[in-house]
Amino acid sequence: MSLLALSGTNSVSGGYEIDNSLKIEPDNSEHLTKSQSNGNKTTWTCSFWFKRTELNDSEYPAFISASSSSWQTRIAIFNDGRLWVDLGYGTSYYRNLTNLLLRDTSAWYHVVVAVDSTQGTASDRLNVYLNGELITSWNTQNYPAQNTEFKFFDSNHAMFIGTTTATDYRFAGYLAEMHVIDGTQLAQTDFGEFDDDSGIWKPKAYTGSYGSQGFYLDFSDAANLGDDASGNGNNFTENNITAADQSTDTPTNNFCTWNPLWVYASQPIISEGATKVRYSDSTDEGAKATMGLTNGKWYWEAKPVGTIGSQYIGIQTDGDSNIASAANSLLNNYTMVINPTGRYYSYSGSLSESSAGQFTSLTTSDWLGIALDMDSSTQTIKYYVNGSLILTRDLISEMQGQTVFPFLVNYENRSFDINFGGYTINTISSAAADANDYGTFEYAPPSGYYALCTKNLAEYG
Repeated sequence: MSLLALSGTNSVSGGYEIDNSLKIEPDNSEHLTKSQSNGNKTTWTCSFWFKRTELNDSEYPAFISASSSSWQTRIAIFNDGRLWVDLGYGTSYYRNLTNLLLRDTSAWYHVVVAVDSTQGTASDRLNVYLNGELITSWNTQNYPAQNTEFKFFDSNHAMFIGTTTATDYRFAGYLAEMHVIDGTQLAQTDFGEFDDDSGIWKPKAYTGSYGSQGFYLDFSDAANLGDDASGNGNNFTENNITAADQSTDTPTNNFCTWNPLWVYASQPIISEGATKVRYSDSTDEGAKATMGLTNGKWYWEAKPVGTIGSQYIGIQTDGDSNIASAANSLLNNYTMVINPTGRYYSYSGSLSESSAGQFTSLTTSDWLGIALDMDSSTQTIKYYVNGSLILTRDLISEMQGQTVFPFLVNYENRSFDINFGGYTINTISSAAADANDYGTFEYAPPSGYYALCTKNLAEYG
């Protein structure tokens, strides 16, 4: 059977809101863990939302796992992008792999895994739902034998979030709204519903019981991101996770990030919730964002990192892209970028370079704000340094009326760390938001400009 990539789901305004998520970075060994007491070993349900930010296809990134030295019960991504449910009992794998590939890095997915091995009909013992739909197309399918006891709630198996064990197969991205129910096999409709107007699958409040060993991770307490909000007190220990790993990029307000699916001649390394870009070799490397813009007024921030010099940030049009070597062959598509040494570049078939004139070289302590106006008769891009306007440019004619994306180019150790408002690796001291109270920025967006998130796009985009 051919493999199809299943797109994630974007947020719908109104109704139940999810305020926070947890950013997990595998390079930092970030994960949650706790020891367990015995619960119901035949019947349980796990529901959660996730957004991938790295396609680490050589690994098997896990969302949740009950693990010991001998075996695991886990929900994960297989190395080719399939959803993987491995019930792992003794020498029996009970391995289940979808045909669908989950490779959309621009939106959120919802997963429900509902298990009850006491069911007389084999197909009723495992129900898996993606974005509200029961999965019926499997590449590999192994239902458990009747009355199989699993290790999901087992005192000899620790529970891990964001990894299979403390050292293996770590997830890269965001997790939100994780419910784990001990003793009940539930349906997807206990956790979500289809929006009446758009048909988009969206979360709803869960109102049922969790059983004695179940838990609810809503990631709302930045000081205790492993807190169990179910009332059971089944709290997790944070491993290399701090308050800085809390995010407002959620299934009900999806924020822009860098998109690893854009393919350039040389691909950079994207990490830290897709807000950090670093070089993979010594050539110019590009990164483009997950959200394209055709109208509206938008704001984002960045900080230069590494040696100040050959890093560029701005906007680029849609379409296939390429970056060759050397600064005078940066771009193929229509592009406008600024350099932290005070140089301004645009590309519309040939490269134009000029001095920005209004600022000297930035330092790694400076914040660069970018304000894009796609609504005015003369569309403009404005640059701010530490909150002060330093440059305004009309969009080149070839970009007028087109779809444009936030864009950067880095060279060797020169890059920018981005802040689209949902998450940033940089420390924010002022926590300014836009007029709709979305985004967390160092400097308030200019009047009339908004963070790049789905709630704002629904209103202004």
